[in-house]
Amino acid sequence: MAFKPANNIQDLQYFGEFGGVNPSISDSSTYTFLSAKTMFDTFEGNADGCYLYSRHSSPSNLYLGEALAAMEGTETANVAASGMGAITPVLLQLCGAGDHIVSSRTIYGGTYAFLKNFIPRLNIETSFVDITNLESVEAAITKNTKALYCESVSNPLLEVADIKGLSEIAKRHNLKLVVDNTFSPLSISPAILGADIVIHSLTKFINGSSDTVGGVVCGTQEFINDLRNVNSGASMLLGSTMDSLRAASILKNLRTLHIRMQQHSKNGLFLAEKFEKDGLKTVYPGLKSHPSHELFKTMMNPQYGFGSMLTIDVGSLEKANELMELMQNRNLGYLAVSLGFYKTLFSAPGTSTSSEIPEEEQKTMGLSDGLIRFSIGLDADIERTYKMMRKCMEELNILDSKLRIC
Repeated sequence: MAFKPANNIQDLQYFGEFGGVNPSISDSSTYTFLSAKTMFDTFEGNADGCYLYSRHSSPSNLYLGEALAAMEGTETANVAASGMGAITPVLLQLCGAGDHIVSSRTIYGGTYAFLKNFIPRLNIETSFVDITNLESVEAAITKNTKALYCESVSNPLLEVADIKGLSEIAKRHNLKLVVDNTFSPLSISPAILGADIVIHSLTKFINGSSDTVGGVVCGTQEFINDLRNVNSGASMLLGSTMDSLRAASILKNLRTLHIRMQQHSKNGLFLAEKFEKDGLKTVYPGLKSHPSHELFKTMMNPQYGFGSMLTIDVGSLEKANELMELMQNRNLGYLAVSLGFYKTLFSAPGTSTSSEIPEEEQKTMGLSDGLIRFSIGLDADIERTYKMMRKCMEELNILDSKLRIC
């Protein structure tokens, strides 16, 4: 039977304290006990249903975590104050001094900086590989490797990870496969494909309104318990806790994710096909020209499409900046980082979200100066949007108006 993530969200039922259709928000940092023994048992992790201190857990955070675990098909989940607040504890929980990580070479710039610049201080090393080449991945594994790390659809080059293939490698070498699924919620379900741990930046599509930051780790009950352990849990001790009010807000937005992703994907595919037909160098997993198009189709939950993330290359950073400024001036979107907003967002990743990656390494991985990353919005009239974008490109001589294709 096909996995249907939106059904799992829809089937969750919560009642507020006074019968409200939304669960009541637990706006407390600490919780009282009727007996000292229950407090002791809670500290030891032996009192189900009891809350101690909101850095450890709160009802509002657990409601959201339960919903996200249902969406990803994992036993449970732990929410965090940001995407990086989810990623960093996972890797620190899995690895200690002398250990090694194999990571995709194209990942979010903050994750890259953490792996490249920060955790070597703790004597944890990382090998960056072409995640689409399974032979290269396996060749990079050493006796000290503890984890494989990748993004389902990579930021910003939109490389697609073969999650089933990576899972087989991870199992052969007794490693944990950690997958950041931020770019493809609902479209891809990494845990169903064999990932051990699934991460999201909730800031993006899942929240969908660009008004808060958040993260989540979805995995087994055992691993999430380890993260929350009061004595040795990285999430507990590093303190990247989500506020209860934000958790309640994100939970409400999660309920419309399936509708939003369908529109995001519909619009993304429409523009990608138009741009490619116009002769622009366009990368989008839904295009047959994408090297992993067929792979994506074997992994996807088809009703949610190929997502809204696409890139075009206009040849130079100067031209990219001119185009983005003009599109913003014409109210076609915002020159801004991040993704998943109702309006289209665009940026030049080499000088923004991937700026932590040195220029030489950007060139090696194919991240060019003229690359523009788009997060296509929820436009009701995407054909109008295309025509206006095309006009901007014609004015800047990126496209020739004489060769217009209707």
